Amino acid sequence: MELQDRLRTTRLRELIRDVPNFPKPGVNFKDITPLLADPAAFALSIEYLTQPFRHLHIDMVAGPESRGFIFGATVAAELSAGFIPIRKPGRLPSDKYMEEYELEYGTDRMEIHRDSIEPGDRVLLVDDVLATGGTMVACTRLIKALGGEIVGVAVLVELGFLNGRNQLASVPFHSILRYDS
Repeated sequence: MELQDRLRTTRLRELIRDVPNFPKPGVNFKDITPLLADPAAFALSIEYLTQPFRHLHIDMVAGPESRGFIFGATVAAELSAGFIPIRKPGRLPSDKYMEEYELEYGTDRMEIHRDSIEPGDRVLLVDDVLATGGTMVACTRLIKALGGEIVGVAVLVELGFLNGRNQLASVPFHSILRYDS
């Protein structure tokens, strides 16, 4: 990474605050809201999420609820692709497909509309944080179950010490900021 890029990512890192013991004791939450409030930092984070995929044909960008909506929809606009929201149970009004997964602090389920992906659609998954990888693995299963091809996964923050990337070994993976402790 060039010096200018390192300086820019340092600025992004400065805008992410740690919130200890949230959402439960022992978890150190990475709060991205200060970064979202800074227009230049938010624009830079979108550019860095988009860059590795500009040369690829992307049909759809998918983002899990809720911060994946923020980054995913914006990346989709940058790539002239459609956006697919992947939601928590009970929030999608039409016929849906569901996948259960484990989080670093419990279990959850995600749903996707069955008609949101055409077989063969090339899909990029985008989210704010990759922790244990449970959410992204569930999202890849949902997309593959509907016939989509996962082109890659892009996240703003990777919590490297939780080894979530290992859960996505067969998928091209891109993160902007990595925390190893």
